[in-house]
Amino acid sequence: MTIHGISPDVLAALEHVLEQSGVAADTADMAKYLVDWSGDHHGGALAVLKPASVAEVQAAVRLCGTLGLAMIPQGGNTGLVAGAIDIGTAGGAVVISLERLNRIRSVDADNFILQADAGCILQHIKDAADERDCLFPLALGAQGSCQIGGNAASNAGGVNVLRYGMARDLIVGLEAVLPDGALWNGFSGLRKDNRGYDLKQLFIGAEGTLGIITGVEMKLFPKPGRVETAYLGLPSFEAAISLFRRARRQCCDLISAFEIIGAECMELARLADPNIVTPVTGPVHVLIELSSSAAIDLRALLMNFLADTMEEEIVTDAVLAESGAQARAFWGIREGLVEGQAKRGYHVRTDLSVRISDIPTLIAQARQFIELQHPGWISQAYGHAGDGNIHFNVLPPLDLAEPDARARGATITTGLYDITNALGGSISAEHGIGRTRQRVYWAGMSAVQRRLVSTLKDALDPGGLMNPGCLFPATETSS
Repeated sequence: MTIHGISPDVLAALEHVLEQSGVAADTADMAKYLVDWSGDHHGGALAVLKPASVAEVQAAVRLCGTLGLAMIPQGGNTGLVAGAIDIGTAGGAVVISLERLNRIRSVDADNFILQADAGCILQHIKDAADERDCLFPLALGAQGSCQIGGNAASNAGGVNVLRYGMARDLIVGLEAVLPDGALWNGFSGLRKDNRGYDLKQLFIGAEGTLGIITGVEMKLFPKPGRVETAYLGLPSFEAAISLFRRARRQCCDLISAFEIIGAECMELARLADPNIVTPVTGPVHVLIELSSSAAIDLRALLMNFLADTMEEEIVTDAVLAESGAQARAFWGIREGLVEGQAKRGYHVRTDLSVRISDIPTLIAQARQFIELQHPGWISQAYGHAGDGNIHFNVLPPLDLAEPDARARGATITTGLYDITNALGGSISAEHGIGRTRQRVYWAGMSAVQRRLVSTLKDALDPGGLMNPGCLFPATETSS
């Protein structure tokens, strides 16, 4: 007799290790762990394990290893590439949710270090830093529900990468449970430590394929005394990149965000909030944010910069936020267009990266590809730009049935990847590989890179039980 694919004996063994409250095997209880934020990906599982301590994570991993159960680590489940959902099989794995490991362990404002459990929600970390007059700059649309362990495992990016870097640049140390159940403690609180291999980098971006992150030690920064935000209208994406070059030189490291948005995205933002008002005119919009200590007259710097660029007609329209509320309204446009796409339904979603100077070419070639080969589909271009990251998404005609749209969408995605690869870019700027991009990722590797990846995987996870099918096809390792 089995219960939803898991035998009573195995279920009893899991409940013995985690107690009954730490194991879910009923379909209804598992449901929220088996669908991603977008609703595009649904998976299965033998059970969902919810350890409440690092020791319980270790015990669960040891037991799963003994039983030969594949394990899928899961954070806030806000990823978009099915990295924490088993979509490739009938559900022959257990999901290990870190949601109960949600404690902020310490905030050291003197040394600008914060240490937290992997299941701690990103917003809670940001709030804890703020309470100590510090800043943790990782900023994502999903920060109210994503978890710091998942941010580390996927090397999350966000709007502040330009100034502060990706997750891997913000992490000082990690704690992780290895596939054999051993605990590696990589905490030191040191900003500089040049003793051999930097082992934490093996787990950052590995998407749970080499072990389960249970704790994260992060860099904090002084909280900015001033923040200035402007919303700009420009004549083209070429002008937007020209503006960025000027801003990078004249405003230097005071730039904390530089977002570009095609005007076509405004309709989607209004799907999320019908009251959104576009503050400028022009085919391309730029949202720029500067931050500094209170000693710098940031507003004068930004106003003078904008005056010069408007005189040269790089910028054709500009609104400088007069209050925090107006700045939040500007950011609401950027956040709303993502929500609006989700409300509209299925769409092709990409996360592309090219050299900054190639951004206009990428967008022009991608738009032409859609117009000529997929008429009726609607292109949407926006992204962080200052770090080369563009989300070029494509909406199907409203009268196209979803199964047909998804079939055509796969062809469109391949075409967009081809354009990106021809420019020497990346198919994943910040979302990771997961299960949806694994084959194209693997196919694009050199033989040497495949050997290195396989060697790491086989050395740390010889049984192949850690998140199989994620990052690269499980059958492609050398074991």
